[in-house]
Amino acid sequence: MDGGEADDPMTGECGGKRAVHGTLVKVLIHRRNDRGMRLEEFASRCVREGEVHELVTTDRRETAPGTRVDRVGFLGFAEIGCAGVLDRGDQVWIGDRLVGTLLGFDSCHFPNHYNILISAPEPVTGIDLALRPEAGVRFVPAGVIAQSGPREPGGAAPLHAHDLKETR
Repeated sequence: MDGGEADDPMTGECGGKRAVHGTLVKVLIHRRNDRGMRLEEFASRCVREGEVHELVTTDRRETAPGTRVDRVGFLGFAEIGCAGVLDRGDQVWIGDRLVGTLLGFDSCHFPNHYNILISAPEPVTGIDLALRPEAGVRFVPAGVIAQSGPREPGGAAPLHAHDLKETR
């Protein structure tokens, strides 16, 4: 591949995508230093509207398949509000707070749900961030800044093309 192919949406994998939004349905308040999660080899996962997945923070940065993730903080469970693709590197927002970047996925509970691992400076929990059920959750593509806009009832911000600003 020459230097330009990765940026060409017709030949590479760097084409645009929609942001995925959802709603926090359960807040979790615990952390572990011995969790033993394992990063899946996949850098992206498709999610369907209505699915519920667990949001987990970690201070790990490694993305190699099989990387063991022990130090974690549990944020909660989020219901996906629109189908889409979650990619490693996406920004993860809850309400108006940037929580971190999507590190990868652990599938120890799949097909019930994925553990969506979020890289943050330190593992934080739902109580650490004062999270509440019905808070809006957004997975914003890397290189895009979420713009504030009208909110849906319950605090979830709808994401549309006009709500996003490219930073590349």
